[in-house]
Amino acid sequence: MTAIPPQDARAYWLVTLVAAAILMISMGARQSLGLFVAPLDATTGMGIVAISFAMAIGQFVWGAVQPVAGAMADRYGSGRVLAVGIMLMALGSALTPLVSGPWGLVITIGVLSAAGSGAGSFSVLIGAAAQRLPLEKRGMASGIINAGGSFGQFLFAPILQKLILVFGWMGAMWSLAVITLAALPLARMLRRRPETTPPAHPDDRGAWAAVVQAMQNPSYLLLHAGFFTCGFHIAFLVTHLPGEVALCGLPPQVASWSLAIIGLANIAGSLFAGWCVQRYRSKYVLFWMYGSRALLVVAYLLAPKNALTFYLFAMALGFTWLATVPPTASIVGKLFGIRYLATLFGLTLLSHQIGGFFGAWLGGLAITRMGSYDWMWYADIALAAAAAVVNLPIREARLGLQAQPA
Repeated sequence: MTAIPPQDARAYWLVTLVAAAILMISMGARQSLGLFVAPLDATTGMGIVAISFAMAIGQFVWGAVQPVAGAMADRYGSGRVLAVGIMLMALGSALTPLVSGPWGLVITIGVLSAAGSGAGSFSVLIGAAAQRLPLEKRGMASGIINAGGSFGQFLFAPILQKLILVFGWMGAMWSLAVITLAALPLARMLRRRPETTPPAHPDDRGAWAAVVQAMQNPSYLLLHAGFFTCGFHIAFLVTHLPGEVALCGLPPQVASWSLAIIGLANIAGSLFAGWCVQRYRSKYVLFWMYGSRALLVVAYLLAPKNALTFYLFAMALGFTWLATVPPTASIVGKLFGIRYLATLFGLTLLSHQIGGFFGAWLGGLAITRMGSYDWMWYADIALAAAAAVVNLPIREARLGLQAQPA
């Protein structure tokens, strides 16, 4: 293995840390929106179903933007795409307090904020790092970038809860718009494209041909199926965990600290996932992650519903929360190379967010029509178990045997 010059090593890790910082802001803001559901309903009277629907649209839009943003970044560079995304996210947050009906909320939270967050998220950031990092550094780098998003959730959830209590949800939303703009200078640091961008194959025929080839690969489709469940699970919890906490008669601070603990635990989980990706086949890492989620939800349903239960559940669940991203991105890179990684991983994230749409929306329907989230928990168990199983047939080469472009 060729040694990396010190100046190149510094540049590699600067890119990784900048990407992690941008993801900290975009994911921290996005993963804390569930804290606004109750105050929005209380002050506007829109209803939980309407608010959940707007956030469900946001889940879908966030995913739908990923392959588009990835393709734009593959072609024009990451910096411009990230800058546009950051400004859209800030605009959506700034306009949300001014809307007066459900469709206005769909436009601000469901379209503007979600599209901006999607353009500043995994597909663009991991793709940017992968094109600048040597093969042996990519697994851990993706874990570090992912940990940045988890730290954002840990940081933003209690801060936004405090801002809601002090300034009301409108003041908190405007504060969020200002905080989001802090990521703009970081986007500029990823403006320059790498000097060489290797093709996915020697006969590179463009992004569309790469997409067509990928969609004909059964392993890629199985990866999508598993990631659908991940999105369902995460969107349900970030949107409706505060409601579940309220049903148990606990104060809203339990919800905000539970979300923060999830983010903190996933920092360790993301770094561990990055370490595992460099040592074990990623499909087995995903099997154990999804399987553990099914068992944890069963344990939660059997446990007494007090603050300690929520904190322990959040800690255990948080270890795999977004830690599925490094092994998923790794499999995409192994199957198709890194030339169009941002585009192809973006499509995988779209599957994730289709699941996210149903997790957020059906959660709102469940609590409104049945008065509890019981059936959502049962569905979550079944889907997590299925996701663990569908990853096993993926045809992933053993470590050291895959022929991947550098």
